[in-house]
Amino acid sequence: ETLGDRHPSTLTSINNMASLLMDMGELEEARPLLEEVLRVCRETLGDRHRSTLTSINNMAQLLMRMGEQQEARPLYEEGLRGSRETLGDRHPSTLNTISNMGMMLMDMGELREA
Repeated sequence: ETLGDRHPSTLTSINNMASLLMDMGELEEARPLLEEVLRVCRETLGDRHRSTLTSINNMAQLLMRMGEQQEARPLYEEGLRGSRETLGDRHPSTLNTISNMGMMLMDMGELREA
């Protein structure tokens, strides 16, 4: 049985491949995969679905590893807003996003905001 490009299991597999590539240091190869997962999640699940929020955070993490802090920042901000609205301030995913955003701000030298 073929699941199709938009099936959650397919998206999970694409995301897992991107994570493996990131772990191997193949950041440029991981980027289009994470971009695809994020685009499809937004289109099929909406901006506030938990899977979309995870994809936003994953994309921001990749951009940070690539040294693209200015591109990562709006994604972290969007992910944090969405997590707070959808999951609440004390949910582990929200706390993870807060931590990631704090690390990004520290890397950017914005210690006061971090």
